Amino acid sequence: MPDLGETGNKCVDALSGTICLLKLVWHNCTTNFNIILMKLSELARLTSAELVRGDAELEISSATGLTAAGPNDITFLSDTKYLQDALVAKAGAIFVSAAFEFDRDDIAVLRTANAALAYARAQTVLDPLPPVSGEVHPSAVIDPSAVVAKDVEIHAHVVIGKGSTIASGVRLLPNVTIYDNVSIGEGTTIHSGVSIRENSVIGSNCIIHNNSTIGADGFGYTKDEHKRWFKIRQTGRVVIENDVEIGANTTIDRASTGETRIARGVKIDNLVQIGHSCTVDEDALLCGHVGLAGSTKVGKRVILAGQVGLGGHLTIGDDVVITAQSGLSHDVAPGKVVSGSPAYDHHDWLRAITTFRRLPDIAKRVKEIEKRLTGRK
Repeated sequence: MPDLGETGNKCVDALSGTICLLKLVWHNCTTNFNIILMKLSELARLTSAELVRGDAELEISSATGLTAAGPNDITFLSDTKYLQDALVAKAGAIFVSAAFEFDRDDIAVLRTANAALAYARAQTVLDPLPPVSGEVHPSAVIDPSAVVAKDVEIHAHVVIGKGSTIASGVRLLPNVTIYDNVSIGEGTTIHSGVSIRENSVIGSNCIIHNNSTIGADGFGYTKDEHKRWFKIRQTGRVVIENDVEIGANTTIDRASTGETRIARGVKIDNLVQIGHSCTVDEDALLCGHVGLAGSTKVGKRVILAGQVGLGGHLTIGDDVVITAQSGLSHDVAPGKVVSGSPAYDHHDWLRAITTFRRLPDIAKRVKEIEKRLTGRK
């Protein structure tokens, strides 16, 4: 190494120290925060995407949105309204839906049938959940008759009642309350503040978010001889099948008799109310503020947009879509799209709402026609 003089040697020493410090910081970050670096070729394989442009050896550390992505991030484009953002994105790579034209040579491009799905899978691969610790906080209260697998993670002030069964890989966050004779399947996560009432059944790989209540009494009363409300005991249960996700502050009431059932793969948003004895079938999607009155049956793959209200004892067929703020008091045949309150066919509703906005002008024209017909001035 050539002699750089005293000043030069000091600069080299300082630079070397800085490099060592940066290596130490990077090591700590990747260790403590579980940062995963994955080659683009491997990420393409795991997300069923085709790398059509770019360096297969590029290392990707995270999946993030178009405007926030950096050189080691991957992002996605699945809607043409975000094309301008994609054209200036600083990401190292991008998933692009196969139907879209995307002409940039300075970014790796991965083609896929569904860019949003590939992106979601990339998030799962690059940012996996931490493993279940198997630790039990000393403040937890577990009834001696409860059966709890050895690898269940139980946080502070969790309560598990008599005869309950908690399967392998379950994570119970602080202040979860599980009543008597509850069953919770493998790999389910229950967030803080959730209450699961007696006799409820929760399947495997479910997620229940904060402060939701599963299995509270249904809203059942009848009038007595003095015209006062007399409570009808709710003796049924709630069954949540596998792979269901339930948002925060949602309530699912137990049946008056029999069961309230949420089928496999259903996704429920925050602040949803599901009344007693309802059935929600597979892969249905219930958005925020949806309300189901008792004994209503919702079919497979139904979408209930925000603030939809369904009356009691209704049947909503498979693949129905009910648009936001609609209210129903009648059954809906499979495959229909309905809107409004009271709701009816969506296309008819669009024509009606267009006419509604023109009513003042229409009324004025009708009056003018009446004047001409009657000869009045």
